Amino acid sequence: MTTSATTALRALCGSLLAAGLLAAPVPALGAAPAQDGVSAVAEELRQDPVYVHPEARSELSSGEEARLEARIEEADKPVFVAVLPATEEFPPDTVLADLRALTGVTGVYAVQLGDGFSAGADAQVMSRDAVANLEGAVEREHDDATTQLTSFVDEALPQADGTAPASWDEGGTEGSGAAGLATLGGLLLAGGVGFYALRRRSRKREEERRRAELEKLRVVVDEDITAFGEELNRLDFRPGEPGADDAMRTDYTRALDAYEGAKDGMAGAREPRDVQPVTRRLAEGRFALATLDARRTGAPLPEEERKPCFFDPRHGPSVTDVRWAPPGGTTRPVPACAADAERLAEGEEPDARMVPTDRGPQPYWNAGPVYGPWAGGYFGGALLPGLLMGTMLGGMMTGPGAYGYGAGTDAAGGDVSGSDFSPGDFGGGGFGGDVGGFGGGDFGGGF
Repeated sequence: MTTSATTALRALCGSLLAAGLLAAPVPALGAAPAQDGVSAVAEELRQDPVYVHPEARSELSSGEEARLEARIEEADKPVFVAVLPATEEFPPDTVLADLRALTGVTGVYAVQLGDGFSAGADAQVMSRDAVANLEGAVEREHDDATTQLTSFVDEALPQADGTAPASWDEGGTEGSGAAGLATLGGLLLAGGVGFYALRRRSRKREEERRRAELEKLRVVVDEDITAFGEELNRLDFRPGEPGADDAMRTDYTRALDAYEGAKDGMAGAREPRDVQPVTRRLAEGRFALATLDARRTGAPLPEEERKPCFFDPRHGPSVTDVRWAPPGGTTRPVPACAADAERLAEGEEPDARMVPTDRGPQPYWNAGPVYGPWAGGYFGGALLPGLLMGTMLGGMMTGPGAYGYGAGTDAAGGDVSGSDFSPGDFGGGGFGGDVGGFGGGDFGGGF
């Protein structure tokens, strides 16, 4: 039987076993031929979520492998597990990052290397802190590979964002192995249809969730676009008016282009991450409008490096930094417009941007991770997570709900991104990189 057929059948048997349709683990359907190197492991992981090297079979039995595969595939999450021997072909300092790069799929990766264990994840699938905390807890609570891997997978699945890669559905059954397929024909009829129907339903639920979150964002962004259009009208600038110069006309053109670009971008948005470039255009447009207004009135020009007002980006570019703390959070400097800076100086609350939530209107920083792309477009870079530390949104800015706000690729969990990822996200328990990332480090096994 071909490797792809074996992989598909073993995954199916694992799902049937987990569902109680098989009384005992199905014997190995013909082990995949021994292969060398991380590239061979990556090729296997593109076909199904768990790979056990022949030399590491003592660490995870075929039955436990099938159970893990079934657990991951039923959850429809991009979680990958590799069990490898501690040999020269799998260097502990680089194997985790190399495996992520060669598999090329955004997700969570767990590696058992000899006696050691480590994990990493792309930031948009699971935050670095979540990976590090989970990895540490697993290592402290369990000593053997089977319980470590099972515990990690059980805890990672509910936290991981995204869906399983499409390639897991593409494993063929061509070539030899007709006898094996015939033997399992009844099982395919009994459980296969239900299993893959579950996969489709899960993907559909994920798509529906993202559509619903996009609609929440659409309400807020449309309000921002409308407010910006009203500011353009209030300014009432005419390129041919007395006193207008080329600099003013350039500012006005930039503002108009941003307005039209934001409208077009929102009209074409298909998922939450598409909102981030829209609010980035609005921030650029408001800066251009503020610059034009300053030129016309003779006021000092706004500083180009200033971010929008933290409390409500519709207030335009900030003019100063103020000390502020969210309820229960830490005091830190945030950019503010003149009006909000004055309110805070007088002991009043700032004029916060309120957005709709299931709990009623809330300041955007208390409204949950769905507003990550909206805020990320206005503030961008590494600024916002620090500003929002201690708030509901701040805790998610590099996590799954941010939809592309974090470092590295914008690919969602389960998407193919190739080697476009942040190496700092893959350092695991210390393969030579940062904890919780894909940089390398120590597997905790002393090798």
